[in-house]
Amino acid sequence: MEFPIDWSHFAAIIHSSSRILLTAHHRPDGDCLGSELAMRQILLTLGKEVRIVNPHPTPPNLAFLDETGCIKPLAQLTDEDRIWIDHADLIFILDTSSWAQLGDMAPVFKAFRAKKLVLDHHAKGDNIDAECFIDPEAEATGILVVRAADALNVPLNREIAEAAFVALSTDTGWFRFSSVNAETYRTAARLIEAGVVPAQFYRKLYEQDSLGRIRLIGRTLAQIEPHFDGKLMLIRIMLSDFDAAGALSSDSEDIINMALQVKDSQMAVLISELKNGSFKISFRSRCAVDCSLLAVQFAGGGHKQAAGASSNLSYEQTKQSVLQAIEKAFKLSGS
Repeated sequence: MEFPIDWSHFAAIIHSSSRILLTAHHRPDGDCLGSELAMRQILLTLGKEVRIVNPHPTPPNLAFLDETGCIKPLAQLTDEDRIWIDHADLIFILDTSSWAQLGDMAPVFKAFRAKKLVLDHHAKGDNIDAECFIDPEAEATGILVVRAADALNVPLNREIAEAAFVALSTDTGWFRFSSVNAETYRTAARLIEAGVVPAQFYRKLYEQDSLGRIRLIGRTLAQIEPHFDGKLMLIRIMLSDFDAAGALSSDSEDIINMALQVKDSQMAVLISELKNGSFKISFRSRCAVDCSLLAVQFAGGGHKQAAGASSNLSYEQTKQSVLQAIEKAFKLSGS
């Protein structure tokens, strides 16, 4: 199978660099963090100096990935960290090529004067001034990191494999999304052979919910609104819901996919209120409607079956705009 990435050119950039700063999108998820940590181990194996700085802190439910605390939030950088960054010769973004998704790291990236690199699997991004290695057919950035290890002739050890497995398994919904293919399972098998124990990671990822998250799930699903004869399930989470449930913002992860468990549903949308008063919009589709095209209408992006965006309008205005866009998309796609 042919892939659009020139791995020899990618390897040349890595080999020509010695001090590498890794970063990724705000509100980091499993693919983002797993890809960063796996890539860090690959680069350390090659003798590189590596640091990870993200625009947002690691969410509590994924803190087990970084027990040594090697991932630093931008807001917690020391003077020594900033001096190190000033002398880095490569800044490397994983899992996004969107200015908006970079959040507070965007100015850092723009100001960086040395080499810049992106490794991503999202089709819709921005014209970032960097060497971009993007494969929208890849089911997760984590699988691209495994290919990067192969291109760099770095064998998969347990630390690389465990981080890459979290990236791959979370962005495929524990291998249940339609993006999964034969290579996904072949890659997973390689990671298992390198030391991953899937049952342990399933428990860490999906069986560690706080009582607050369980209560948030209950409140959220109780407010599901069916639209368009049940083809669309719309759910919302307001700040008051987080407070009433005693939940964190990260506790909303994956709730949208639960809405697709409703029989005959074809799409789900989650509109979630953020602390700054804006709204995060998440789209999921298992029909012909392309979520990435919907997200672009709201200054977002993503994949055909999963995408995200944001809105500074009120909840009702956001909801009506989203419903109008989806109604039009249903008609155009014949869904």
